[in-house]
Amino acid sequence: MNPLHGKILVIRGGAIGDFILTLPAIAALRRQFPAAHLEVLGYPHIAHLARAGGLVNRVQSIEARALAGFFARNGELSEVLVDYFSEFDIIVSYLYDPDQIFQGNVGRCTGAQFIVGPHRPDERLRLHATQVYLQPLERLAIFDADPIPRLPVPPQPSLRAPHSAVPGTLALHPGSGSDRKNWPEAKWIELLQHLVNFTAFSLLLVGGEAEGDRLQRLAAALPPARCRVAQSLPLDELAGLLAACQAFVGHDSGISHLAAAVGLPGIVLWAETVEEIWRPRGPNVTVLRHPAGLALLPAEKVLQQLRGLAAGPAAEKG
Repeated sequence: MNPLHGKILVIRGGAIGDFILTLPAIAALRRQFPAAHLEVLGYPHIAHLARAGGLVNRVQSIEARALAGFFARNGELSEVLVDYFSEFDIIVSYLYDPDQIFQGNVGRCTGAQFIVGPHRPDERLRLHATQVYLQPLERLAIFDADPIPRLPVPPQPSLRAPHSAVPGTLALHPGSGSDRKNWPEAKWIELLQHLVNFTAFSLLLVGGEAEGDRLQRLAAALPPARCRVAQSLPLDELAGLLAACQAFVGHDSGISHLAAAVGLPGIVLWAETVEEIWRPRGPNVTVLRHPAGLALLPAEKVLQQLRGLAAGPAAEKG
């Protein structure tokens, strides 16, 4: 079958940031093969972002127990999955498969063109992850694709939030998957108190399980009329809520990548990760760091950057 009108599968595991950094590759496939059926095999709670952004036709769960056989040499393959893989004309896999066991087992099911993408960038090359994930598509004559992750989701309030997000709402994500990447909580308190006292922003604190009680502790010291908490929302719902905000402040985390992908101007407080490979890419994303470590980055430096980033009636009280 001609892939122009056939079926294409992208296989992508990993965390939120990993998936978002792969969005340019998915979007490039969508542009190159607009009439094809494009599907993602991944973690549904993350991969549904591509469906919400109109980039793919379907999402299938990579967590199916029957997939285990595909990771064993000469493994016993589920007939259902054999039929599943046989439907595709092109398969692009970003799975960690150093011995090509998965690739070989999929090859037992289908004659599809199998394109291997890297699970992670080689940091020695100092090339941004989005460009690394785009490179395998050169086999499909896809060159010079847009390397910026873009999720064109409509701005909308979360159904779980007590009030809608309105212009003048500042989203803040005071956590990440690693304490080493986090600005100290005392610095966040200083920043939030200044925002409440000297700006007209409404504040939206976002996070998930990794933040534990941090969001609640921070919110408890703020006026309820000015602050809302959005914790553990479905990612497509959070994407729409972020898109309704004016700006974003966060850490080196998947949520910062999500904010950038929906087009939100953002400040990312950066710790030790290699910035030129992993920084969020967006039209108006600023990375702030301190040469002696993130813990020493002053709140005033963040506020100064924020004034320029989110200039407008909410930025300062008159």
